[in-house]
Amino acid sequence: MDVRRRPPKPSGPPTNSLDHHHQQNKGSSSASARVLDRSPSPTPKASDALPLPLYLTNGIFFTLFFSVAYYLLHRWRDKIRNSTPLHVLTLSDLAAILSLIASFIYLLGFFGIDFVQSFIARPSNDHWDVDVEDERFILDEDRRPRRLPSVVSATPISPSPAPKLMEGPPPTTTTPLGISHPPCPKEEEADEELVNSVVSGDFPSYSLESTLGDCLRAASIRREAVQRITGRSLSGMPLDGFDYDSILGQCCEMPVGYVQIPVGIAGPLLLNGCEYSVPMATTEGCLVASTNRGCKAIYASGGATGILLRDGMTRAPVVRFPTAKRATDLKFFLEDPLNFDTLALVFNKSSRFARLQGIQCSIAGKNLYIRFSCSTGDAMGMNMVSKCVQNVLDFLRSDFSDMDVIGISGNFCSDKKPAAVNWIEGRGKSVVCEATISEEVVNKVLKTTVPALVELNMLKNLTGSAVAGALGGFNAHAANIVSAVFIATGQDPAQNIESSHCITMMEAVNNGKDLHISVTMPSIEVGTVGGGTQLASQSACLNLLGVKGASKESPGSNARLLATIVAGAVLAGELSLMSAIAAGQLVKSHMKYNRSSRDVTKIAS
Repeated sequence: MDVRRRPPKPSGPPTNSLDHHHQQNKGSSSASARVLDRSPSPTPKASDALPLPLYLTNGIFFTLFFSVAYYLLHRWRDKIRNSTPLHVLTLSDLAAILSLIASFIYLLGFFGIDFVQSFIARPSNDHWDVDVEDERFILDEDRRPRRLPSVVSATPISPSPAPKLMEGPPPTTTTPLGISHPPCPKEEEADEELVNSVVSGDFPSYSLESTLGDCLRAASIRREAVQRITGRSLSGMPLDGFDYDSILGQCCEMPVGYVQIPVGIAGPLLLNGCEYSVPMATTEGCLVASTNRGCKAIYASGGATGILLRDGMTRAPVVRFPTAKRATDLKFFLEDPLNFDTLALVFNKSSRFARLQGIQCSIAGKNLYIRFSCSTGDAMGMNMVSKCVQNVLDFLRSDFSDMDVIGISGNFCSDKKPAAVNWIEGRGKSVVCEATISEEVVNKVLKTTVPALVELNMLKNLTGSAVAGALGGFNAHAANIVSAVFIATGQDPAQNIESSHCITMMEAVNNGKDLHISVTMPSIEVGTVGGGTQLASQSACLNLLGVKGASKESPGSNARLLATIVAGAVLAGELSLMSAIAAGQLVKSHMKYNRSSRDVTKIAS
C-alpha cells in the first residue's frame, strides 16, 4: 500500500469519519487532483539516523551485530553446561542483547525495510494516512462483515451499510443459538445454514473455530448440531460465561459447554508451620466436611509435617533389536556410569528445566524398556520428558542402527495405570506426611479412641487391603481427596490412579495416650504450569494455596509444595474417615449430608 504523509488536520470538534468519506465521494475529482499534485518527499534511509559516513556506519553496525551474537552464543553455551537458567542475566548480558537488537534494526532499515524507515523519519506532529482510494477500500471491504465459509454461502450476504460511530462498546445481542456478539446482518440465517451443514456432514465440526474465528459462536453452533443429531437436549449444560479461547488447542477440543463442579474449602491445614485453605472440587457429600474435621484435629494438635522424598517424572520407551544380545548391549551401555554425562547432555538440551536423574532398563526377550527419570521444574512434565527422550533415541541410532523404536511409551513409565514400579520406585513427587494427635483431640473432635483407631487401621487398611490384593491401596480413601484437589487445581484427573498410591500407618505413642498417623505417597504427579492450571478457576485455586505459576526464585518449588499440600490433605481425610468408621458414624453422616431432599423425578421431567 502506498503510504503518504498528509499535513496536520485542523483542530476542532471531531467529525464522523463516515461523513468525511461521503464528502470525499462528492468531490472525488478534486480530491484525486490534490493527491496527484502532491509529490512525495524523498524516502529517508535508515543510515540517516547517525551523522557518520555510510561506509563507517555500516562497518560499525555489522561488526557490532556479529560480535555481540558471538558473545551471547558463548554465554548461553556456558549457562547450559553449568545448568544455569538462561533467563538469569548479568548487566553485560543485558547490554549485549540491547546492542544486538539495535544493530539488527539498523541492518533491517539499511536493506530497505519500509517499516523501520517509517519510524526513523516520522515527524511527531504529522498525521499519516492512506490515500483516498485506499481509504475507500477499507470502508467498503475490510469493515464489511466477514463472509461465512463456502459451505454456507448458499445464503447470500449483501453488503451492509457502513456502521455509525458511537461512543463506548457496540451493543451485543444473543441469537437463538445462544451466541453473544455484535449484531450482524443475516447472521442468524448464516448460523442456521452452518448448523445444517454440520448435521448433514458437509462441514466438519472440528473446523468451526478455525473457520469462524469465534470460539463461543463455534461452540454454540456445534451444540445445536449435536442436539439435532442426537435428539437430546443439553439445556442443563451452561454455554455462556466461559472463556473458550483459553482452551483452544490446549485443554479441550470441540466444546459444547462446560460442567459445573462445586468447590469447597477444607482447612486451615497447618502443615510445616504454615496454614493452607485447601480447595476441593467434588460432588460427594461429606467429603469436604470430613476433610475439614481432620484439618481441625491436626491444627489442634500442633500441625502436621510433610517431607518430599523424591522428585522425578518418568518416561519409558520400548525398543526392539534383532537379537536379545543386541538388546543387552544397549542395556549395558545405558547403565554404564561413564556414559551418563553424555546421555544427560543430549537429554537436557531441549529444555531449561528437564535434568536427567537416572536410567533404569528392563529386558523382555529382544525388547528393551528404558525408564528415564528427570526433574521437570514446576510443570507436571510428561510432554517435556517425552521430547527429551526422543533426543536420546535419535542420538542412540548412530551406534545402534538396528534399534527399532516401537513406541515412545512402553508402559514401564507407568502413566495412568496402577503399577508396582510406581509404588516401589516412585513417579512425580514422593511425599511422606505425619502428625501426632493428642488423646484429648481424638476423644473430643474425632469422637473415638486411640486403641480403636489403631486396631481398625491394622485390620482395614493393612490386612484388608492385603487380602484384596491391593496395589498401592493401603488406605481408606486417599483417591477421594487427591481427585478433589486435582480437579480444583487443574491437574490431570486420570493421574489420580498412581497419585493415590498411599499407605496409612497408625500407632499409639506416649504410653498409648496419643496417636501417631502418617501417609506415604510415592507418586504424586502435579504441576503448577501448563494444561488446566492456566484456566481462570483452576488458577484461582492455585493462587489460594500460594503456588500459582512457576517459581522464579526456585524452579520446581511450587509444584513440590503443591504435592506436599495434597499429602497433608490426604492425612486429614484419612484421619477423619477412619474416626467416623471406628465410632460407627459413617452411615449416619452420609444419610444426613449425602442425600438430596429434592424430588429427582420432577427434576428429570
